[in-house]
Amino acid sequence: DAFRERCRDALDFVRTVIQYTKLERVEIGGTRGKVLSDSIVEILEEFKVGVDEFKSVTYDIMDVGEHQFEHDFFKFRMTVKDLDRRMASLLGCAFDDLDTVNMRIKLFDIFEGLLERPIIQA
Repeated sequence: DAFRERCRDALDFVRTVIQYTKLERVEIGGTRGKVLSDSIVEILEEFKVGVDEFKSVTYDIMDVGEHQFEHDFFKFRMTVKDLDRRMASLLGCAFDDLDTVNMRIKLFDIFEGLLERPIIQA
């Protein structure tokens, strides 16, 4: 059913926004913490641009007859996919940079919602 699929897409969009919004208050420790934290800010800013582009569409996103939605949502998902890859790489670097188990556990706590994303899990 097309409407159900559109609802899933809208829900996916909202979940992604919630997960990435948590990056606003992230600070990473360790010897490379400042550089990695700055990279997170950069990723978040790029994400916000992608969200703003998607939110700026002039049609009703729940109108299943509007075929431009598929193109716009695909573009948004590709942006997020790229950011997920960068985030996964950044998390790997941050994990390697931390030298105690306690700090590594804190890192996982900080990125709790984003760790559910398939590309980041890989």
